[in-house]
Amino acid sequence: MSTFDYVEIPPDVIRLQSSPASNPVRPFTKISTSLPSCSPTPAAAAAASTTFSPTKSLSTLLLNSSFPASIPSSASPRKSSTALLSTRDPLSIPITTVNFRRFVARVGPVFWLQDRVEEVLMWRCGWKYTSIWIASYAFLCYFPRMTLLVPHVVLAAIMLSTHPTPSPSESTSVKNPPAPIAPPPSEGSVDWQANLQAIQNLMGAFSDGYDLLSPLTPHLIHRSTQTSLFLTLTLLSFLFLLPVLPLIPLRMLFFVLGVSPFICTHPATQARILPLLKAAVNGSIIKGGNASAALMGVTSSKYTAMKIKLRRWIDDDRLDDKHWGAEMREVELWENERWAPGPASSSFVTQDDFDAVGSGFDVGDGSGSALLGAGAGTWSKTNLRPADRAPWTRARDGWSGVGGEVSSNLTFSLAPGWAFVETEGWRPDILGSWVSAASISSSASGSGDTVFGADDNGWVYTNDVWADPRRIPLDTWKVSGMTRRRRWVRRVYFDPTLVESA
Repeated sequence: MSTFDYVEIPPDVIRLQSSPASNPVRPFTKISTSLPSCSPTPAAAAAASTTFSPTKSLSTLLLNSSFPASIPSSASPRKSSTALLSTRDPLSIPITTVNFRRFVARVGPVFWLQDRVEEVLMWRCGWKYTSIWIASYAFLCYFPRMTLLVPHVVLAAIMLSTHPTPSPSESTSVKNPPAPIAPPPSEGSVDWQANLQAIQNLMGAFSDGYDLLSPLTPHLIHRSTQTSLFLTLTLLSFLFLLPVLPLIPLRMLFFVLGVSPFICTHPATQARILPLLKAAVNGSIIKGGNASAALMGVTSSKYTAMKIKLRRWIDDDRLDDKHWGAEMREVELWENERWAPGPASSSFVTQDDFDAVGSGFDVGDGSGSALLGAGAGTWSKTNLRPADRAPWTRARDGWSGVGGEVSSNLTFSLAPGWAFVETEGWRPDILGSWVSAASISSSASGSGDTVFGADDNGWVYTNDVWADPRRIPLDTWKVSGMTRRRRWVRRVYFDPTLVESA
């Protein structure tokens, strides 16, 4: 019978006897082994470093929120017949986590280079620093073969920037060992968080650029009626450039193309020239005259009329064939608001907001120009008095002809057979052509300034009793009260099939 060396048997117990032939008990073999290692592998260390910390758990939270609840073991969303880098490994949370942390720790030099390029391009280090780079680019444009030496110059600059270095004998000695290369920043450090912040901003900038260019995609993939026109212009320009290619000065062309970004980002251009161009495009009115008139030599009303015609040409270009062959008219809608003095600030709506007006555009309350500055009060439809006109009216006088309830998304019923043009939406009357000539002649001031008509957003301001229309409200109206109106227009067309179906 075997004994148990590792068990203390009480003296008052009786051992059970067993038959050695039927139930033999063999002693266990003792095996010596080393203790388990406490240092995990790099992959396990990256996966195990998920201690609950606001910084260290950030990457894990981001990755977990990007993946679905369950991923197949052989997940490969990108199908390819050949082995590509994008399909080398299947979609996996552990692999993505490890690679994301490695990428964040090692992407710092890329954003360092991005910051240096931005400093040069945006004139952040002074005009001398940027001028040196412009002169270097001009030198390469004049001697284009010197571009082949740029890699050599870059490598020499990197090695010279670390000079002086210890001699080879000193570097290989035991007393003066070579300085080790700095490892990537650890997760949670300041440099690691800076890299993560740069990745965040780069993703936002890339998304903004994608959203800016995505509206042009339908014109290139035959999803728009303008694709054939663009294709024709592309082929014609290609055939036109073929015989004149030898005549184009490539050095001057590349110099102008390369220096143009520096000119656009110069502080003088940003402070003086671009505001004038923006004023010319938006038709902004400044004190003492019109910026677009000073730039283009036209008056404010003529420039606004030109912009309305340009918008109408764009709308006409989007019309379908059924619209051109049908009778078309315009319907109008009036938006009414009242001023309420108070501590709140006025709301802002730019001209870009009107370019995005569609058939379901909701203008909301308090939208319009902030002409009286912040902290003066608010424009809103809720400020209208019980005796005032409704927030939305369909008659020019603002009282009659409403013809039923007008919803907040600028939609109302039409006569049988008439329908809204589907390719365009409501447009504000930024010229203010609805203001009667009698009201203008009775309020003429003779100052030479444009005080009548509508402002840049289409609003016409009146006094407390909806009289004396002006494009800019008077200061005295702040105390007595003031109102404003805006005219919206949209085209409709007659479709006989709608009458038959009704």
